[in-house]
Amino acid sequence: MLAQAAACKPLPAASMAASSAPRSSAAAPSTATVCSKRARAAVTAAAAAPAAERAAVSSAFEEYILDLQQRIIQSAEELDGSGARFQHDRWSRSPSNPNAGYGITSVLEGGSVLEKAAANISVVAGVLSPERAKAMSSRGRAAIDPAGGQSYSAAAMSLVFHSAHPFIPTLRADVRLFEVEGQMWYGGGCDLTPFYVQEQDFAEFHAFWKGLCDRHDAQLYPEFKAWCDRYFHIPCRKEHRGVGGLFFDDIDAATAGYDVEQFVRDVGDGILPSWTPIVERRRMQQFSDAQRQWQLLRRGRYLEFNLLYDRGVKFGLDGGRVESIMVSAPPLIAWKYNVQPEPGSEEERLVQLLQQPREWA
Repeated sequence: MLAQAAACKPLPAASMAASSAPRSSAAAPSTATVCSKRARAAVTAAAAAPAAERAAVSSAFEEYILDLQQRIIQSAEELDGSGARFQHDRWSRSPSNPNAGYGITSVLEGGSVLEKAAANISVVAGVLSPERAKAMSSRGRAAIDPAGGQSYSAAAMSLVFHSAHPFIPTLRADVRLFEVEGQMWYGGGCDLTPFYVQEQDFAEFHAFWKGLCDRHDAQLYPEFKAWCDRYFHIPCRKEHRGVGGLFFDDIDAATAGYDVEQFVRDVGDGILPSWTPIVERRRMQQFSDAQRQWQLLRRGRYLEFNLLYDRGVKFGLDGGRVESIMVSAPPLIAWKYNVQPEPGSEEERLVQLLQQPREWA
């Protein structure tokens, strides 16, 4: 996937300031779009894992993320409206693998709004290696023996939606659970990576997540928003990947002081509702080839972060299922040497915004 992405050529365009014939993404979805039964049947069939493959993770959370994946797939196909469908790739670890588990990688490509969308499930179990145990214990998980050897189980649903429209930001989100000997830690989040500054969109996105957090604890949004800003930072570029949202990890269900599992479920249920209004507002907005070119250049930053800094990607590529991990890569990317946006342009405005996080809600 990386080789394919790196080799993609940018769309023909003049300078960033140049303007060519305006375009818009495809029309809004038809009310005749019907995909619920097909999407649910495909994923349900894929999820029918033999008992020997199933990890010992919380069955209630496993069932929740399987259902969440189905609902997201159905809603995303309807939102796209082109007739493009998610393809489902069910995988399982071989019997000879000491780490049990299965997953469902679901990918839509070539839609009218969704140029590439992935919504993935993984449910795994095994024994902590010394390397992973040391890394986890260093982040405050006191129950983890840094020497490794403890049994663990984990379940996660993650998604990345790359839009074909430069005014619709990339959406990334996940919810996950990690268990070691009966102790549970939750993580997750949802964030935007835009290509142009749309302050109304960013403010409404953050207001959505603040409202959701406040229903559980008024301290959650400022904490998880700041965490997101810190995590999605590209030090070598001295800029943030996007305008943030929420990010949280290693939340101990026993000591958090609020119902963490219900909060995580609410986050999962809120992923698409937080993004859909932006899609509906921007999908018919005209854009130029130069703006599309800028989108491809900025996607390069997205992949740079994933490969250089993202903890989940780096861990997953070390012995994980590469296709399921790299499915988050954008479908087309452009790299050009020392690209500098025109002074005073909308492109420069984005770069300046990403250098310092803002308070949006």
